[in-house]
Amino acid sequence: MALVPSTMPELGIPAPPFSLPDTSGKLVSLDDFAAAPALLVAFWCNHCPYVRHIREAFVTFAREYQAKQVSIVAISSNDTVSHPQDSPAYMRKDAEEFGYAFPYLYDASQDIARAYDAACTPDFFVYDANRQLAYRGRFDAATPGNDAPVTGNELRAAIDTVIEGRRPKAEQMPSIGCNIKWRTQ
Repeated sequence: MALVPSTMPELGIPAPPFSLPDTSGKLVSLDDFAAAPALLVAFWCNHCPYVRHIREAFVTFAREYQAKQVSIVAISSNDTVSHPQDSPAYMRKDAEEFGYAFPYLYDASQDIARAYDAACTPDFFVYDANRQLAYRGRFDAATPGNDAPVTGNELRAAIDTVIEGRRPKAEQMPSIGCNIKWRTQ
């Protein structure tokens, strides 16, 4: 496991389009979320201890914010040859076991992870109603091995601000986690 931080792309850039299959094979695209006041795109996977550390809190967080009309999508871009536990079959199993109420998509080509400049899991990107990047960074300060509580306070503050039609503060902390498992050609 190689720990890496988010790349922290420039705020204000547009959300790259995507059309990816969810765990049932249904295609989900960026346009499906056009009416939402905010869109959260989370790069995610099954095996990463950083994802596993916040998973239950994130599922609760997602339900809370979906009730506020925020759209949420998780995308796994990991190479499944090197990490078969991140394959769509295991993604479906995780989604069922942990009650994901959001689409969990598979980026087999890894093109979407590259378009978003995603680097790690978890990696969070919040877009405003115009689908401009308003926040990129971490859920909160909690990581495996530290004593910080898993609250989602940093992501919550960012999304609350976006829902109110304002911009989150420009100083944002990068997420840190397992590197995306890029395919070797």
